[in-house]
Formats: sequence, structure tokens, C-alpha cells
Amino acid sequence: MTLTLRNRLTLVYGGLFLIGGVLLLLLTYSLVANTTPGSAGMIMSRQEAPAPTGPAADAVSEEQKFQLLLTENVWDDALDAISTQGTLALVLVALGTIALGWLIAGRMLRPLARITDTAARIAEAPAAGQGLHERIKVQGPQDELRELAETFNRMLERLDQSFDGQRSFISNASHELRTPLTVTRALLEVAVNRRNASPDVRQLGETLLEVNARHERLIDGLLLLMRSDRELGERAWVDLADIAEHVAAQTPAPNVSLTASCEEAPTRGEPVLLERLVQNLVENAIRYNVPEDGWVKVATRTEDGRSVVEVANSGPVVPPFEVPGLFEPFRRLGTERLATASKGAGLGLSIVRAVAEAHGGEATAKARPEGGLVVTVAFPPAP
Repeated sequence: MTLTLRNRLTLVYGGLFLIGGVLLLLLTYSLVANTTPGSAGMIMSRQEAPAPTGPAADAVSEEQKFQLLLTENVWDDALDAISTQGTLALVLVALGTIALGWLIAGRMLRPLARITDTAARIAEAPAAGQGLHERIKVQGPQDELRELAETFNRMLERLDQSFDGQRSFISNASHELRTPLTVTRALLEVAVNRRNASPDVRQLGETLLEVNARHERLIDGLLLLMRSDRELGERAWVDLADIAEHVAAQTPAPNVSLTASCEEAPTRGEPVLLERLVQNLVENAIRYNVPEDGWVKVATRTEDGRSVVEVANSGPVVPPFEVPGLFEPFRRLGTERLATASKGAGLGLSIVRAVAEAHGGEATAKARPEGGLVVTVAFPPAP
């Protein structure tokens, strides 16, 4: 069992007090025992005194013997009291000291608990960068814990500014790039559809239209990735089975057998983002497939109390060590960063993971030994 810092401090306080109390009790007992007059000393003191004569000698002798016995009993009782009652008192005071040390340690560590709670809320935010606006309420004297809280607040402020600047840049750049791409697409379509356009011009125009379309998909993906990183607004009850069946029915799959086996899988979230998640999974499974006799299987179910959507496909063999990197932006199978226009923008699985995390879910992938991937996304169930 791992002891907390509060428990360790309490044990240190109580242990030091108990050790000091035991040493003090032993020292007191030793001093009292060494200063106690023994019977020999009492008899010698009595013999050095002038002996009474006459009939009163017997009476004085009996009185001295009684005083000697009484004195010895008193010192013995004192030593017993020190050893028994002193030990009991030490135990009671030690227990009180441990309880007081527990309270004092908790009060001293309260700023550290606030730092831990704030860090936990930020770490459990549904999307990256969310919760960085929180700050720790700094109170108390200017000590090491307050300095730690102020340093943590400055770090959160820098991170918050960095994430805001990144989101603002992506949003502005994406919107600014949409206009020239739209104009370019319109001009290319006009040039390709002219009556007097030569075959070379038509072929070049169609190629440029494919490149332009890929860039438009890239911009849309960046906007969606930025949107999925934000905190979701209102969440609605959604059945992942309905979304998966709709996407499977509406997505064209040339040269690929696309099947859906969907069971009820309710969750709460934003329907548009969830539909885009399933659509990205299906489109990626179709795009990165074998040239002939390829297949894609879409399934939904509830498993271990969570709602699951799973997309499996045939395709090229994926080394297991490359699977985690496929969820990174602009990463594709292999070492090449750029792809042809027929391939995607490299944001499909990145958007899947971002949308899943924004809904409190988790996206994982597993390479099939025969080739292809099995991508599984698990969401919290709908209450």
C-alpha cells in the first residue's frame, strides 16, 4: 500500500514526538531512580543521629523504622507511576499529536491539492487545449507552495495563448485559402467545358481539377479538425447503427464489397461530427484497399458498457509499428509525406481520433496479418 504525502508527514510528526517522549520518559525515570535514597542510606542517616536514651528509645526506634518503610514505599510508588502512568500518558498524547499532525499536514498541503485538482480537470478535458483557461486560486503566505501555484498559472497562460493562436491561424488560413481554390475550380471547369478545347487542354484541366479538389478536401479537413478540438456544445442522443448504415448506403465503393452489420449502439454527441467520423473510416477503408476483390465491413455494437463502431478492410500489409503513426496529421502508410491526388489529404484518421476524444471516446487500430486494418472507436454509452 502506497502512503500519501499527508500520511507520511503525519507519521514523521508522530514518530518524532513519540521518540522524543520515550527518551524524556526514560531520562526522568533514570534521574528519579538514581536520586531515590535506599534503605542503607536511611539506616546510616539514622545511626549518625544521636541515639535516644531511656524509656523513649524503643518508641523512637519504631517511629524511625516506620518512617524508613514509608519513605521507601513512596519512592517505589513514584517510580511505578512514572513507568506505568507516564507511559499511558505518553501514548495518549502521541495519539493526539498524530491526529493534530494529520490536520496540520492537510492544511499545509491544501494548495498542493488545488494544483492537483486543476491539473486533473485540464487533463480530463474532452479535447486538446480545453480547460487551459482555468487558474489556481493563490492564497496564503508567499511560501514554496504559493510559488509553485503561481508558476503553474503562468505555464497555463502560455499554453492557452499557444493553443488559441494555433486555432486562430488554422481557421484564418483555411478560410483565406478557400476563396482562391473556389475561383481556380471555376476557371478550370470553364476551360475544360469549352467547345474548342483541345484534348490536351481537357486532360490537363481534369488533372488540375483533381489536384484542386484534393486541396479543397485538405482545407475542409483542417477546419473539421479544428472544430473537433473545441468543446462540444449541446449533445443529442445518437444511435451509431443508424449513422453507420446511412454512411454505408451513401458512400460509393467501386471495386470494393461494402457490407454493414449494425447493432444498436446508443451514445450522446454531435450527429454531424459523428457522421463525419464514420464517413472518414469508410472512405479510408475503401481508398486504401487492394485493386481487386477488396472488401470493407462496417459494424456497430455495445461492448463492456460502451458503444463501438468498427470498420475493417482488406488492403496492403501494415507493419504494426506504423499503426500508431497513422493517427497523426498528414501521415500515411510508408515514409512518403506527399501523396497523389487520388489519395486523401492524410487527415482522415486524425479527424477520427479528434472527434472521438471530443466525445470522451477512444480510437484504436489493429493491423490484420492478411493485410488491411481494423479501426475501432469506442464511445461512452448514452445515459
